[in-house]
Amino acid sequence: MSRFKLRYGLEEAPPPGQLAAFGLQWLAISVPTVIIIGNVVAGLHSFDAAARVAYIQKLFFVSGAALLVQILWGHRLPLIMGPAAVLLVGVAASLGRTPEAVYTAVLIGGAALAAVGATGMFGYLKKLFTPRVVASILILIAFTLTPTITGLVLGPEVQAHPLKKLSFSILLVLVMFVANRSLKGIWKSTLIVWAIIAGALAHLLIFPAKTAAGGPGLQPAAAFYQDLHFNLVVDPGILIAFLVCYLALSINDLGSIQSVGEMLGLQDMPGRITRGISITGLAGVLSGFFGVIGPVNYSMSPGVIASTGCASRFTLIPSALGLLALAFMPGAIVFLGGIPSTVVGSVLIYIMCSQIAAGLLVAFGSGDGFDLESGLVLGLPLMLGIIISFLPVQVLATFPAAVRPVMGNGFVIGVLSVLIMEHLIYRSRD
Repeated sequence: MSRFKLRYGLEEAPPPGQLAAFGLQWLAISVPTVIIIGNVVAGLHSFDAAARVAYIQKLFFVSGAALLVQILWGHRLPLIMGPAAVLLVGVAASLGRTPEAVYTAVLIGGAALAAVGATGMFGYLKKLFTPRVVASILILIAFTLTPTITGLVLGPEVQAHPLKKLSFSILLVLVMFVANRSLKGIWKSTLIVWAIIAGALAHLLIFPAKTAAGGPGLQPAAAFYQDLHFNLVVDPGILIAFLVCYLALSINDLGSIQSVGEMLGLQDMPGRITRGISITGLAGVLSGFFGVIGPVNYSMSPGVIASTGCASRFTLIPSALGLLALAFMPGAIVFLGGIPSTVVGSVLIYIMCSQIAAGLLVAFGSGDGFDLESGLVLGLPLMLGIIISFLPVQVLATFPAAVRPVMGNGFVIGVLSVLIMEHLIYRSRD
């Protein structure tokens, strides 16, 4: 039984009008994340305007399809899905390699996750993820994305002094935190949407001259299907890096599913977890085939449920259909994709601050307490992750090509080092 007072339970469908309203709210929460991560990844690949729109179309399609399958046959919980930020870390560390090698790794990683979930092996892997390991992973995601976020904030799309761009970004982030503290209910749940709109308008007023060049000429709605082809290119270094990223993704997925299950007081969680993680893995396979990064269940969902009082899984069906519809609306994507990179970077700063806060809550909220040993277990991975993430390009170029995606990936080295610290060097004697 749910521990919260709910207007609509898990298996209760609201009236059509309210169903559409709740679905629109879920859609408003998920769309900005797809646009932001899609723009970042497309920028890392140096795609032109048309290729960028096609990439985001495919992201919308995969996210909508995965969400619909999860709601109807997977975990069957009110959990929104979207592109995984942790896989963005893998893409950022694989620059200079072919997209085929990157998305082969995404496909294989998704297949591995689906196999682990379907066979029940995840129950054994869960033992690796102690609170200190999970806290390190959550914080590492934010810290190792810092170079990418910096590039967005100081992006070249407008000719302005870097100090002006940085000042604009800091002010926008501070305003978001003020709004986060002040707003309630649906306004707080959709804060990112309003921040993007207000930030883009403010950016246009302050830097009116030279925002990015106009978008591409509109393609047919399904044009992104016309050039679908997949070449299997296995790069061992990239594959190892993405397998570590999928390890972190699985913990994110597990935590999201468990948090909603505990919130609603459900008793059949093992089956829901098995189905949910398996379908997330299969969605990763589909993503690799389409040439985009894979999705994950978002941990923000319990907050939305608590603020609206609606836990009906059926309210996410209109959201999934909306995501699928946007995949065939390149005009809407061109409009939404015109968000200035400085605004995108600022919103990512806000999101990653929440990621760090979640990691600290895990670290300090565990029943074992937080002592010097815990600080050391977290400290080394974070230091190594930051150092490697900020290595100059010319230094990375001296690494052998085969090991560069691993040794040049701050997130991967951070995760491997925290596992060594936790399970070897400071292994519990109990």
